[in-house]
Amino acid sequence: MVPTLYLQENGVPVYVQIRDQMLQAIGIGALRPGEQMPTMRQVAVTLKVDLNTVRHAYSDLEQTGAIVILRARGTYVAERPPALDATKQARRVESLAQQAIAMANAAGVDPVDVAREITQALKQRRSSK
Repeated sequence: MVPTLYLQENGVPVYVQIRDQMLQAIGIGALRPGEQMPTMRQVAVTLKVDLNTVRHAYSDLEQTGAIVILRARGTYVAERPPALDATKQARRVESLAQQAIAMANAAGVDPVDVAREITQALKQRRSSK
């Protein structure tokens, strides 16, 4: 299932909005492991943005291990993130935290409120399993 993508004029770069919406779709299960992603061209045409902007978002997603780009075969949601050593894992956590802080600030939301909501959502998710 392809997520509905949209852009906001909120100061957050377009590639970050695309990346984050794709991550959200993966996180909630709208895009499942092994499922083919929309092509970069499809996303660019749908959102009326430059193809390089979408390429930047997909590159970020690939670097985080969320997707796998197979030349001439397509882009797929990763089956599972690759194992990382402790140093790389710590850097990834720090990067995600900084991204969340920047996005919250750009949206005019207190990052502490976002952290509380993340903790609460995780508790609910774990209790429903």
